[in-house]
Amino acid sequence: MIRPKPTHQPGAPRPQELLERSLAGLAAGTIVSFSALSILLGTSGPKGVAGRAFGPYGTLAGAGLGAIAALVLPRRVGTESPTPIDLATRGADAAGWSGWRPFKVARRVKESDDITSFHLEPVDGGPLPGFLAGQFLTIRLEIPEIAGPVIRTYSLSDSSPGPSAADPHYRLSIKREPAPQGQDVPPGVASNFLHDHMPEGSILLARPPSGSFILDLNHSRPVVLISNGVGITPMIAMLKVAARQEPERPVWFLHGARDGRFHAFREEVMNTVRDRRNLTVHYAYSRPRPEDAGRYQSEGYVEAGLIRSLVRGDAEYFLCGSPPFLEAIRAGLKEAGVPEHRVQFEMFTRASRSGPSPTLDAAPEAAQAPLPAAVTFARSQRTAEWNGSHESLLAFAEAQGLNPDFSCRAGLCGTCTCRLLEGEISYLVPPTAAVAPGSVLVCIARPKTARLSLDL
Repeated sequence: MIRPKPTHQPGAPRPQELLERSLAGLAAGTIVSFSALSILLGTSGPKGVAGRAFGPYGTLAGAGLGAIAALVLPRRVGTESPTPIDLATRGADAAGWSGWRPFKVARRVKESDDITSFHLEPVDGGPLPGFLAGQFLTIRLEIPEIAGPVIRTYSLSDSSPGPSAADPHYRLSIKREPAPQGQDVPPGVASNFLHDHMPEGSILLARPPSGSFILDLNHSRPVVLISNGVGITPMIAMLKVAARQEPERPVWFLHGARDGRFHAFREEVMNTVRDRRNLTVHYAYSRPRPEDAGRYQSEGYVEAGLIRSLVRGDAEYFLCGSPPFLEAIRAGLKEAGVPEHRVQFEMFTRASRSGPSPTLDAAPEAAQAPLPAAVTFARSQRTAEWNGSHESLLAFAEAQGLNPDFSCRAGLCGTCTCRLLEGEISYLVPPTAAVAPGSVLVCIARPKTARLSLDL
């Protein structure tokens, strides 16, 4: 199918921006010319009171014109308004609440054989702040057989409800995680608890939406959304926002599933793209059944060759899915010449309380941290000596009997953020989550100075 070219070329100013720049230039030129002429006439112009007075009064008039221009011209001129990415890093206050807030499971919807959606409404009945497509919600569960709270992060699987939504809620679509084959690892504790023990009416706690894996609506470059399995959750939110707010922006939506039983949101996606020529959907089933005929476009996996056959031209790529899937797609895109900064991906590793994380390799400066270091946990009124034997400050805090909030243990979600009261830290890997000034992600941090104080 031939796709119409976007009316706005990537990287070029939009018509409104061109008009604003023209008005700003015209106003600035007029003001400067008027002021210069005023000064010239005031110093070397006509003699007499009128000529001498023209200079200062003309300058004042120029300033007046400037003030009027500042009021009349669009506010963008000279002072840019915050972009969605700016808003993504502002923290809890921008999202409408701080800390944990109780939510009720208002509705459960079975999306596939292994994915169920949980529609969450605030118990206090207060307003539900919006979020950016691709962000996640951090939830806290009290599971009877687990000591201490269990905290997990799940992508929001719908577009932001907006202030005038008739049924304001957050939707989390969660896959029941079985025990990995061939490994001595239990099934997903949180996902199985949610599926088995969180009926409608249940209460859980949540923090404000967060995350930097977002679709930037300030660009018009074509977008390619690629996922497999439950990785579809942030992609469907991005697709809906693009369809609603950027109808001229070309979007490819590529998703892989085993077969129709494990394919969530098929009809919802098709309803979103119906009659929209700029949105292309391609489903790949790795092991389709006879009854799946007509419900997918290709047999096999979503891989680099398939992507190259469908996508034309320069584009932004967003990937979400299983680690092997992401690694293969990223390698294929790199081989195809796609710059790394055009590829964003979301991958959460399984959280663990003990043992090193295979995704973290100590940076040279972290390995050179001063030893020993005195680490104070101010709120708990404890000080302990760091000797470098622990993977991170989070693991060190747990060894002292503390139970800081955490989820990913890889610097991705921001759940473990706390205030840094004294000293400096170094990170094992660059954080993916936004970190506010004066704060630290303890899950990937180590002491950098001989004294360190944390608000834990």
